[in-house]
Amino acid sequence: MKKIFILLILIFNFNNNLIAESTNKTKRIFEGDKNAKITIITYESLTCGHCANFHKDVYPQLKEEFIDTGLVKIEFRNFPLDMAALNAAKIAHCINDGNSNLLHILYSNQKKWAKGENIDEANKYLKKLLKDQEINIDFEKCITEKNIEEYVLNDRIEGVKKFKVNATPTIIINDKKFDKALNYKNLKEYLKKLI
Repeated sequence: MKKIFILLILIFNFNNNLIAESTNKTKRIFEGDKNAKITIITYESLTCGHCANFHKDVYPQLKEEFIDTGLVKIEFRNFPLDMAALNAAKIAHCINDGNSNLLHILYSNQKKWAKGENIDEANKYLKKLLKDQEINIDFEKCITEKNIEEYVLNDRIEGVKKFKVNATPTIIINDKKFDKALNYKNLKEYLKKLI
């Protein structure tokens, strides 16, 4: 499964022009004031346990103290590590309203769907979660939508090229990689220096 995923990325890497054209149609998932002084970009994989921990342990305080107060805008970018993460990212973007609610639902329920021996099993668990959460979307259409797939993969390609992303989560603050241990204390100290 990982070999197929890597092959997909290589194919899309050679088709950057096509990808750039299609990205206009899919909205970026973000929170905060668009004109905030500080922009955080977080490269994440929806099957990454550390990313789920970020959403559980760091994000709520970050939102309360910096995002909701207008100091920080956060952009959630895709860096899928496997096919299950790729499909979940396509689902997160499928509603295409730029809202982060579905993304947070996927992270907070990661253990319920990010499992299985193969992609078919992972898809089955993901469908069940969506049904249990009463999220009405056309699952098959969402995971086969080429524009969304290209958008998600383009995020990953851009992360590697522009920021040398090689792990998740990777935090970029005002176009600089955050190199300290990712906990709220370190993040808060760093952000306070930028205000």
